[in-house]
Amino acid sequence: MSLSSIRRQVGNWIESQPIQNFIIGVIIFNAITLGLETSSIVQRHGGGLLDTLETFVLTIFVIEILLKLLAFDIRFFKSGWNVFDFLIVGISLVPASGPLAILRALRILRILRLVTKLQRLRHIVESLLKALPSIGWIAVLLLMVFYIYAVMGTQMFGEAFPDDFGHMGLTLYSLFQIMTLESWSEAIGRPVMEAFPYAWLYFVSFILLTAFTVLNLFIGIIVNTMQEKHQEEEAEQRSQIESRAHSERGEMLNIMRRMDERLQRVEKQLEGSAD
Repeated sequence: MSLSSIRRQVGNWIESQPIQNFIIGVIIFNAITLGLETSSIVQRHGGGLLDTLETFVLTIFVIEILLKLLAFDIRFFKSGWNVFDFLIVGISLVPASGPLAILRALRILRILRLVTKLQRLRHIVESLLKALPSIGWIAVLLLMVFYIYAVMGTQMFGEAFPDDFGHMGLTLYSLFQIMTLESWSEAIGRPVMEAFPYAWLYFVSFILLTAFTVLNLFIGIIVNTMQEKHQEEEAEQRSQIESRAHSERGEMLNIMRRMDERLQRVEKQLEGSAD
């Protein structure tokens, strides 16, 4: 058996649905055990067992990556999702001691491997990444609105309310609190409006522009991108079906042509024997 044949068989096995379902189960199980490690009671009574399970799970992940490297060699790194899996498992192998102790907390990132295993989650992440350029321009628009209102707020309210609008930094932070609608009315809005009765125009217009209009643009862009992604997948599936249908039609025509040739040969033989 050749090496390429072995690689193909290993690749088909490691990418098969039962094996992938098993890996998904291991990821979920590992997420549960990592959560149990945060409990002092569980650590006191079963810390050794959790460490053993951690080693067992990490061994499974390493074997999976090694088998994929064997099956796909350099092609393994052509997929961004494979690179992501490789980095997550690689972080887990770094000794989490001394200055690298923080890496122990990063083990929970393994649950993100579910994104690479579940197709629907992959589609959502791919849609978000595809929407980043448009979201970037919306972020620029949001920053412009923040800057304009920060300058206005500092000039209008800075002297009377130095704690909230004393300088640009404080004003930007106050505007962020207003945009999130977190206690902005009692903490910021009403005290300012007691001194400046028409300040409600400033606050209401800012909230309408940011919390409702601009943030809804974010949501709209993401939803639109997901719809485009779904349409692209449907078009690709239709193209594959049409390609298979065309191929099958060609095969049927070839079969029919060969059958006609055989019938013609049989007829000639029958005519010759009759003569």
